[in-house]
Amino acid sequence: MSETDFTPILLGSDFNCYGMARSLYEKYGKPVKAYAEIQLAPTRFTKIVDLELIPGFSEDPQWIQAMRKLKQQYANHSEPVILIGCGDGYAELISKHKDELSDVFVCPYVDYDLIRQLNSKENFYRTCDKYNLPYPKTKIISKAMYESTTPIEQPFGYPVALKPTNSVEWLDVHFEGRKKAFVIKSAAEFNDIVGKIYDNGYTSDLILQDFIPGDDSNMRVLNAYVDKHHHVKMMCLGHPLLEDCAPSAIGNYVAIIPEYNQTIYNQIQTFLEAIEFTGYANFDMKYDVRDGSFKLFEINLRQGRSSFFVTLNGYNLADWVVQDYAFDSLSDQAPVYANQDPAKYYLWLGVSVAVFKQYAKDNAEKQAALKLIDQNQYGTTFWYSKDRNLKRWALMKWMFHNYSKNFAKYFAINKG
Repeated sequence: MSETDFTPILLGSDFNCYGMARSLYEKYGKPVKAYAEIQLAPTRFTKIVDLELIPGFSEDPQWIQAMRKLKQQYANHSEPVILIGCGDGYAELISKHKDELSDVFVCPYVDYDLIRQLNSKENFYRTCDKYNLPYPKTKIISKAMYESTTPIEQPFGYPVALKPTNSVEWLDVHFEGRKKAFVIKSAAEFNDIVGKIYDNGYTSDLILQDFIPGDDSNMRVLNAYVDKHHHVKMMCLGHPLLEDCAPSAIGNYVAIIPEYNQTIYNQIQTFLEAIEFTGYANFDMKYDVRDGSFKLFEINLRQGRSSFFVTLNGYNLADWVVQDYAFDSLSDQAPVYANQDPAKYYLWLGVSVAVFKQYAKDNAEKQAALKLIDQNQYGTTFWYSKDRNLKRWALMKWMFHNYSKNFAKYFAINKG
């Protein structure tokens, strides 16, 4: 089998999709086919993503109907055809229909029962209890509790964190002030937000959590790849220094510096192998100064939108699944615990250098990041030297301009 005897297919059109396509292009030099319902900015005006839009492709029954047609299209391919979902919904859909799709496509995802269990934050925390993984003190709020005449008890004091358990359902819920996650500072605000959530169509549970003190630089993000035999082959830890502050994007990292922590690596490896995980996983956690632990917030059963920081630091994120399923080369490979040499670190940015310099908290990690900028050891997902043109340059400037406006508007409100 030659180096190009495989066909990757990406589902999505966002930064995650472009980052995976770029990772594959850097290694193999060929454009990547992608399918999505709508075209988002990261995959516009590019030569490395061949995007085809399919109406209704984000959910069943349109999704599986389209995939059945794609099965016919790819049925005669003798090489592995690897499906890579670039969003929670796509990962869940691939898992749901894995039995039907696997005769044509490689589907590197866990079974549907496990993906539903882990996609629900409520069930994920139960799993954390089983494997002694720390997470914030948590109370579950249901729609029935909201509809009851008994007021909802809030046991943690303010501020508190509030987020949906079902990230896929949350994508279809819209109202003024909607956020990915809320930091609530009063009882009146708590009652108002819970009411808006359930009155606008959300039906699943909510997670109410003790708010862990500290700014964005207390966060950590970890990306892992687990092979088809359920063995962890790569883990890469990042230290976010700045998050998006726009209400619809809170929780999205926009600056990450690499970090090495073998204790975290050991914890996550033990967990992933114990549950017999397969494929990509992405963890968000926060350092709690009160007890010195890193508390897990969630697991994403796919690579994250900022995960190109892994490739940027030398651990080509997309190639792990190729090596696993196309070349079967990972079986005897020891796990890679990334970022052990600080001299090789690259800062990943999703915003301009100017925005990072102005808004990231001034601490030792920011100073290290500024040195990386001075040494030209930084990069973005979007601005790729082999995929540059005037339209992408203008689009990058437009995106950075919008980030600058949003930080000026929202930073003091949401992060101050």
